[in-house]
Amino acid sequence: MSVVVVTGGTGAIGYAIAKEYAATDDVIITYNSREDDALRISSELHCKAVQADVSDRKSVDRAAAEILREYGHVDVLVNNAGISQIKLFTDTTCDDWQRMIGINLTGCFNMTQAVASSMISRKSGAIVNISSVWGVHGASCEVAYSASKAGVIGFTKALAKELGASGITVNCIAPGVIDSPMNSAHLSQEDLAELCEQTPLMRLGRAEEVAKAVRALVENRFITGQVLGVDGGFY
Repeated sequence: MSVVVVTGGTGAIGYAIAKEYAATDDVIITYNSREDDALRISSELHCKAVQADVSDRKSVDRAAAEILREYGHVDVLVNNAGISQIKLFTDTTCDDWQRMIGINLTGCFNMTQAVASSMISRKSGAIVNISSVWGVHGASCEVAYSASKAGVIGFTKALAKELGASGITVNCIAPGVIDSPMNSAHLSQEDLAELCEQTPLMRLGRAEEVAKAVRALVENRFITGQVLGVDGGFY
């Protein structure tokens, strides 16, 4: 039985990843402000919920200490916590930029560094970072988001080289347009329909399809430093 930590566990993708592992492993989800959702998911999946603002190192260190105290180590870390924003570059404020980078990119750094020593000491572990198709190709009116997710890809590739000697794999998933509340909140039905038309499989992705890709990367111990597009052939 592995110990699996999923950040941003109250979102659609985070929940799907937690559910993918809940029947077979010890799962810990982190959440920032959605305590009611976290407690409901914790009860439903029989997993542990820990509050953590991934952009705040003190908050992350506290959460990691709690997890390591209870479980002793972490086998799998999925850095999924993230936010998005659609906004003209010229209207993007410094606060917008800092918040996006802080959660989407610095959050990966904070959480990974907080648990990496546990993996290094055991010479075993798997880290999967959730990027985006826009981190690979960029998106108009999503400059801050695209930059943060591109940073996640660079973080993944470099860390894979550094941690490989310790038996730790580090990979990245770049989802396409996923049927999720986050996308529904930022994109109109017309926008979503147009994105479906641009996708060769002619539909939105499902969160559970991302979750299964996470498991595949974790289980294959000879894949590291890779970016897997779960995007229906979008590009």
